[in-house]
Amino acid sequence: MVVHVNKKGIRVLGVAESFRREHEKSVLAGIVMRSDFIIDGVGFTYITIGGMDATEGVVHLFESLQRDDINVMMLNGCVISWFNIIDLHEVYNRLQIPLICVTYEESEGLEEHIAKHFEASERDSRLEAYKRLGDRVPVRLHEHFEVLIRSLGIDDADAGAVLKKFTAHGKVPEPLRVAKIVARAILRSGLVV
Repeated sequence: MVVHVNKKGIRVLGVAESFRREHEKSVLAGIVMRSDFIIDGVGFTYITIGGMDATEGVVHLFESLQRDDINVMMLNGCVISWFNIIDLHEVYNRLQIPLICVTYEESEGLEEHIAKHFEASERDSRLEAYKRLGDRVPVRLHEHFEVLIRSLGIDDADAGAVLKKFTAHGKVPEPLRVAKIVARAILRSGLVV
């Protein structure tokens, strides 16, 4: 799929999560937003905190929207809900939609944390899933802000242009910022156990 970055009506699906460790499930929220910042779709689902169902959650969320006009998917991180790792390649292969995973800070990696929190049988599969994510690429949004991305189905330059187009201020693109607000509101509503 070719992404026409300068297309006026480009739509993205921004996906973000919110959780509390004392709960069994976390909220995964998706916001469909046009490039003029109009929201024209909202969806949500639940995934297991500390589980390995984030990939299925993202796919389910996308499919539940029943949309064929989404040009790009943005993820607010790919290791979410306490080490629930999204398999970016599987999401891309199943949905065939360009994918940009955004993170905001450099880190030494999560191998040590995964090894500390999981037993050997589970640790090895998580470490393998984490390594499959690949390296992150820095993208400068504006003069003072840089994010780190992993992208599939879209080159880094176009991914950066899409992120810039959807970032009103700061370094969090609006679809991800609003999805995080929605996920947090659903979590606070008490609809999560």
